[in-house]
Order: sequence, then C-alpha cells, then structure tokens
Amino acid sequence: MPVTPPLSRRLPFAFPPRGAVLVFFCALYLLPGLIGRDPWKSDDATHFGVVYSLLSGGDWLLPRLAGELWLDSPPLYYWVAALFAKAFGLVLPLHDAARLASGFFGALMLGFLAGAARRLGDDTAAHAPLVAIGCLGLLVHIHDIQPATAFLAAAAATYYGLALLPQNPLRGGAITGAALGFGFMAMGMPVLLTLAPLLILLPLVAAHLRTTQAARGALAALAVAAPLALAWPLALFWREPAALNLWWAREMADLHPTGNWPAALWEYLQLLGWFAWPALPLALWTLWKERRRLGEPRILIPLLSFVVMLAVQTTFFDPRSLNTLLLLPPLVLLAVPATTTLRRGAANAFDWFGMMTFTLVAGLIWLGWVAMVAGAPARIARNFAKIEPGFVAQFSLPAFIAALALSLAWLWLIFGSPRAPARGTTHWAAGMVLTWGLLMALWLPWIDYGKSYRAVGASLKAAVPAHAGCIAGRGLGESQRASFHYFAGVATKRHGSKAAAQCRLLLTQGTAHAEDLPRGAGWRKIWEGHRRGDRVERFRLYQQE
Repeated sequence: MPVTPPLSRRLPFAFPPRGAVLVFFCALYLLPGLIGRDPWKSDDATHFGVVYSLLSGGDWLLPRLAGELWLDSPPLYYWVAALFAKAFGLVLPLHDAARLASGFFGALMLGFLAGAARRLGDDTAAHAPLVAIGCLGLLVHIHDIQPATAFLAAAAATYYGLALLPQNPLRGGAITGAALGFGFMAMGMPVLLTLAPLLILLPLVAAHLRTTQAARGALAALAVAAPLALAWPLALFWREPAALNLWWAREMADLHPTGNWPAALWEYLQLLGWFAWPALPLALWTLWKERRRLGEPRILIPLLSFVVMLAVQTTFFDPRSLNTLLLLPPLVLLAVPATTTLRRGAANAFDWFGMMTFTLVAGLIWLGWVAMVAGAPARIARNFAKIEPGFVAQFSLPAFIAALALSLAWLWLIFGSPRAPARGTTHWAAGMVLTWGLLMALWLPWIDYGKSYRAVGASLKAAVPAHAGCIAGRGLGESQRASFHYFAGVATKRHGSKAAAQCRLLLTQGTAHAEDLPRGAGWRKIWEGHRRGDRVERFRLYQQE
C-alpha cells in the first residue's frame, strides 16, 4: 500500500512561513488595494489632496490642501508620498503612485516588528508580521494614503532600537532616535508623547537598562532624535514664523484633555475588542501565562508602551478608529509569545474559527461577484444595483484568475498545512489576505464606483464657466475640497474669508432635501451633482449675475 506522506511534507515551505515566503506573504497583503482605485472619501482623498498640492508646484516646507495651509501634521509622510508619485507617476496614476508610500511604511512596520521580537529573545519572531496582518483594524488604514502608517513604522522601529540597547547601545540608540525623529516629522507631538517616555520609564523598572551602556544608548537616541525633530520647525521659524505659531497652537489645542477619561477609556477598550482581534486576546493570554515574568524585556517593553499609549490616547484624543490604530504595534509584540503557548483546545478552536469564517466570507464574495456579472441570483444582483445605481459589472479575466489563484491557495493551505502551535495565527493572517485580495480583485470596480469623486468632479469641471475666476466653497469637507481640486481643477476659497468675498461662483454642499442657498440677491444655480449612489450629499454651483 502507498504510504501517505506526513502532513509536515505537504507544503513546499516552512510552516509558519519564513524568509522569502514570509516576505511574499506580506506583499500579498500590502499591495492589493494600493493601486487601481481612485482616492476615496475621507482620509484617503484628504491626504492625497496635500500630496497633489506638493506635486502641483506647492511649497514643500508648508504643505497645502486645495490652496490652504495644511498644518494637521508635519510633512514627512507627504514628502515620501510625493517622491513615490514622481518615481512611479509615469506608469501609474498619481494617486496610485502616492499611495505606495503607505505600503512602504507598512513594510517597515512589519519588518521592524519581526526584528524587535527576535531581538527581545522570542524564537517565534516570524509570527509578529502574521499577528499584525491578522488585525482587523489595520486592514483599511494601511491601504489608504495615511500619515498614521508612518507612526506605526516609527513605533516598531523604536521597539527594535530599545531591544538592541543592552547589547549594542550605540546602534540601538541611533535606531531609536531616528524612529522618534522621523516619527515626529510625520505625526508631530503624539509620537513624542507616546514613544519618547519609554527612554525614561524603562530604566526605572528594568534592571537590564540601568547600566552605563544603556544610558549611553539613551543619550545617543536623544542626540539623533533632537536634530531630526527640530529640523522642520526650525526651517519654518526661519522662513515663516507665523506659520510655525499656527502649527504649534494647533498641536497644543489637540492636547486639551478630553475631560471624561473613564468614558474614553471604556470606549477605547470596546474598540480594541474588534479592532485588535486577534492580537488583543493573544496578548492577554501572554500576560496571564507570563504573569511571574512581567519584568522580562520581551514582555515589559511592549506592555509599558501600551500602557503609556493608552493613557495618552485616553487623556487627549477622542476614541475613534484612527486613534485606536496607534495602539496596535505594542499589542502585536505582546501577542507573539502566545502564538505557540495557547492550550490545545483554545488553539484548535481559534484555528477552526478562522478557517470556517474566512471560507464562508470568501464564498459570499464570490457569490456577490457572480450576481454582479451574471445577474443571478437576481435578488442579490438587485441589492448591488440598489446600492450603486447605474453600475454595470464587466468580466475581467486577470481579476478572475487572481481571485481563483487566491482561493485555490487558501484551500491548499488549510488542507495541507501541518498541525503546529501557530497554525491558527497563520490561517487567520492568510484569511485576511484572502478576503482583502478577493475584495480588491472582484468587487473593487463596484466599491470604487460609489466612493470616487471622479464622475462628479468631471461634471463640475464641465459646468464651470470659462474665465470664471475664483470659486468660493461652503459646507465642503476636506476630502471634497481635495477631490474637486484633483478631478475638476477647482481649488475653492473658504466661505467667509476675504478671498472668497471676491468670488462670483459659490460651490455648496447640502442634502437632497435641503438646498444651501447663498445669501443675497442675484445668485443663480448653474449646476447640481452628487456621487453615484449617494442619497445624502448634493453639490450645487451658483453664479452671481
């Protein structure tokens, strides 16, 4: 009788994946969704608007959004995104090329998390990227044009540098300082408030960092971080002192205490319940399992960092998705030891839950695609058409082949992977790659149809009279202003400003049932439009006779 090969030989690579296979796996997670779509409403369109202003001849020292100063954060992320747009703009649309910056920072985060786990003495360091990929809350933000991705990379690099301090203080200090400095250049004060205190607090609670070598490394970190963090503010002070004052005032205003911190803490914990799945339950298991060894660096560094971050976020920042995102890197490091120490029953339950959940989700995505393309089942097809009226799905052979390959790879993995302690973590990460990949391959045209401002921007551009001069804007959000600047070439002047008072055109945002009429006589509506499928937003253009 033929002998069935053991399960460990069914896969032609190490399980869980390592080395080049792990890099390829991370690329499958990061790349889909970065290209092939327009800037979407909210942060993606807003931050691309800042990048587009740089590319359109704007001031690189003082970023702008549709002609107005943008001082929400320092400009490092926008510089990197603009450089990616210049480098790849010949082969990709500008917004796709700029979005590669988020993939770059995401790759840095995954790499530094693996490096930090390895330097902290964990022999399962390769599991760190898998845990991060599995986090539900990371998925959308890391595929948007989003400066917070630079914070994630800075946090991971900080942990890597701190892990190096005892053995290689100068190198560890230099990496930590560079992470803090460049992080500040991308996100501002939140980086210093959440990451810099570790240089002071860790030596107070960790004996291995109360040494002359570690102190030398901490000084090196400060020596590297200070000039990097001060470079942009000093350049701004030298050229535009008033702009520096505005930026600093905004930073300080953002640090106003929220007031009801217990309620904020509870909301953050509720968000983390799904946002940080499965990192949060794995991290809790690590804390329970290692409760007598909390002073070890592999537990202490991420635990202390998470506590500091949660305290800062709870005190100063409203509980919402983007602010919760910053809590993920330390939770991932805390979760890594648990990937191989879960009890057999819990590990098997986690594995089966992941396999069943993502197989079902993949089946539903395929069913939805068939309904869009073939019109059957008719009820599901009608629901898609109701959500995005006017959308006509087209069969794409490359997208179909990519989706089929992902689905077959998923079946091959879940049936061919050996029994291993980290099987559940690997399958969960693979399920996230499968789900996101299928959505981007099969549903992206439908999603993009409803979230893009391209069509309404083109309609607005055609309606603007020749030699119209400036256009005032009222009620427009930042993402709308950025989208109309990109798609229609319309940079509105904010209503109520001196510049807007001279404009004879007014663009407003209202609703389908409430028209935001301009005050005064002589105004005539010359255009009205909205995103396809949007039942709320209505944009109207008025001209003063």
